[in-house]
Amino acid sequence: MADTLTIRTAGIVTVQDLGRVGRSRYGLPANGAADQHSARVANVLCGNDERAPLLEITALDFACVPSGDILIAVTGAPADFTVEGVERPQWEPVPVRAGETVRITGIRCGLRVYLAVLGSFEADRLQGSCAPDTVLGFGPALRSGDELVLRATCPPLDHPFSRIPLFRLHAPVPAFPTSWTIDVTDGPDRAEFGDTGSRLFGAPFTVSPRSNHIGLRLEGEVPRRVTQGEVLSRGVPIGAVEVPAGDELLVLHRGRGVTAGYPVLAVVTATGLSALGQVRPGQTLRFRRRTLDEAVTAHRSQRNAVDALRTRVRTAFETLRIRAPADG
Repeated sequence: MADTLTIRTAGIVTVQDLGRVGRSRYGLPANGAADQHSARVANVLCGNDERAPLLEITALDFACVPSGDILIAVTGAPADFTVEGVERPQWEPVPVRAGETVRITGIRCGLRVYLAVLGSFEADRLQGSCAPDTVLGFGPALRSGDELVLRATCPPLDHPFSRIPLFRLHAPVPAFPTSWTIDVTDGPDRAEFGDTGSRLFGAPFTVSPRSNHIGLRLEGEVPRRVTQGEVLSRGVPIGAVEVPAGDELLVLHRGRGVTAGYPVLAVVTATGLSALGQVRPGQTLRFRRRTLDEAVTAHRSQRNAVDALRTRVRTAFETLRIRAPADG
């Protein structure tokens, strides 16, 4: 029988990947990990394809136990991460023996933690992705007692003398500030706000508790549309900063519907979206205006850092004779 990973303390945890790429034309939201950078790095640290299934742990405490020896990586927001009561580092591969308890508690600064396993695990898929879709009722949150079937195991790893950690791979760890700065580019309706559009870059906005994976609601000094007439429903991108009538901004995230009818003042950049996936209700954020060239450069820099990490992981695994799993 295949080895399993048994959930002991569920909190709020789902099986995720990077979402349904290219399915918006069929009316399906992308969904997927809210912090795509942290999810990618977790899988890369385990030698997996970056699109492999992994766990997204939101806000609350989590614990699991494997039935076989495994290698894991924990990324995302700072948290207390222990294996059998011993503190272990985030953003590095960590060996876990069969029967040892992995605990993640005290998630802070950010909102979400990601846990990947060497070889990943079996997961149901919808349109090529295991990402949950709350509208369709696909991919419910895991519960205590649920078991995930592991696709690979890892021989026990330990330093032969001093027991110091085996890995120093220097993963690209983003900042987790108390007040966030989110990069945006101009949206298609920027001209409809006249001088009030500058309010987006003035005072900070506060994240409402009514925010979720579909979008964030922000309270603050909201820009006002100065033109008249209806806005027709149309396709909207992930990261659209919408300005409805009222006292809130809406920032659409990965669970957003593919069409909407509010004016779009700005669009969050790819790197900004990962940061936005970590912003907690009650925290404040500021928007920073970027050109398209600046946004592309920042995204390329982040992806290049992940690619360089993948090379370091491959070298370390070959040295330690860890067999990286086949993609899938």
